[in-house]
Amino acid sequence: MTNRVYVMTLLVVLVLAALAQAQTFTVLYDFTGGPDGGIPEAGVIQDRAGNLYGSAETGGSSGYGVVYKLDTAGTETVLYSFCSQTNCADGEYPEAPVLRDQAGNLYGTTSWGGSSRFYGVVFKIDTAGNETVLYSFTGGSDGCYPEQGLVEDKAGNLYGTTGGCGASGDGTVFNVDSSGNFTLLHTFTGSDGDGPYGGHLTMDKSGNLYGVTFGGGAYGFGALYKLSKDRTLTLLHSFNGGGDGCGPDGTVVRDKHGNLYGTTMSYICGPYDGAIWKLSEQGKEITILHNFVGGTSDGCFPEEGVTRDAKGNLYGVTYECGAKDFGVLYELSAKGGLTLLHSFDGASHTGRPVGGVWRTANGTLYGTTFGSQKCRHGCGTVWSYVP
Repeated sequence: MTNRVYVMTLLVVLVLAALAQAQTFTVLYDFTGGPDGGIPEAGVIQDRAGNLYGSAETGGSSGYGVVYKLDTAGTETVLYSFCSQTNCADGEYPEAPVLRDQAGNLYGTTSWGGSSRFYGVVFKIDTAGNETVLYSFTGGSDGCYPEQGLVEDKAGNLYGTTGGCGASGDGTVFNVDSSGNFTLLHTFTGSDGDGPYGGHLTMDKSGNLYGVTFGGGAYGFGALYKLSKDRTLTLLHSFNGGGDGCGPDGTVVRDKHGNLYGTTMSYICGPYDGAIWKLSEQGKEITILHNFVGGTSDGCFPEEGVTRDAKGNLYGVTYECGAKDFGVLYELSAKGGLTLLHSFDGASHTGRPVGGVWRTANGTLYGTTFGSQKCRHGCGTVWSYVP
């Protein structure tokens, strides 16, 4: 009997240890808001060696934001500090994710700065840390305040959006080539969308672009659109502020069948505190995959869209609610069940997750938060979750 009890106890200990090891949340880096940067709103990307890259909206040598690298040992390196030039001609306040090419160069946008000081830039940072402003927005028909990141085609052309200005004041979609030549692809008019924010555009194999705008559309609560290679914009869905919510932002995910996935924040409309939605390939109907109800049960105010794995499971974060009211990391299975992977506590585990979630082939998730131990209300962290 004693041996049996011992064996059973040992098995329980081993199972609990395995579970503890299997699900690990780790703060990889805690920003101070000083020269190392602060408020990493945009999430991170990863190279093949496991290094992470991102932008922080504030901090740096001048206080106007940085692009940083975080190696596998958790050591942060500031690759570039913005507003290092007169009148911040090199840009200020990077809010969007960075893009990395095969040669290791990084590309992105800043929402302010540039030759006009106020309207933002498209930048490149080479492997030696040298910055080149590829394009500086004028606040005219070209747009202003680019708060989304960039996508790249096979020829190295970059595609992005601005959140304001343009002929109608509702933002634009643009292309910048490797030499910095700018092409205006679309001007939002309000009825077809207004104010794209967060994440970046999605490009299919044919070169068509997909995205959302926070406002505008037929009802003024946001729009989901497709911009074809010939610059024709198709309004795929107008959010009505009711059952489908309002305020879509972030990156739209597209699966191999052409279905689209994303989130609405819904903090000013609708009966819920945000939703995860799916638009069928035919583009005729929005399906709500999950409505967030707030409180401790699931979270509220999902930002930046979702990440999808090969099995069809979706991953994302909410800015608030959860067990400690500082947001959650969640998984929505392909069958429809939502699981809280982690509830942020605003202290040891940081708070207010922002930006998209990066998922590796082995299932590890990476992201960023707005708050941290060192600066709870505005410095931020980089975190990982191992399932």
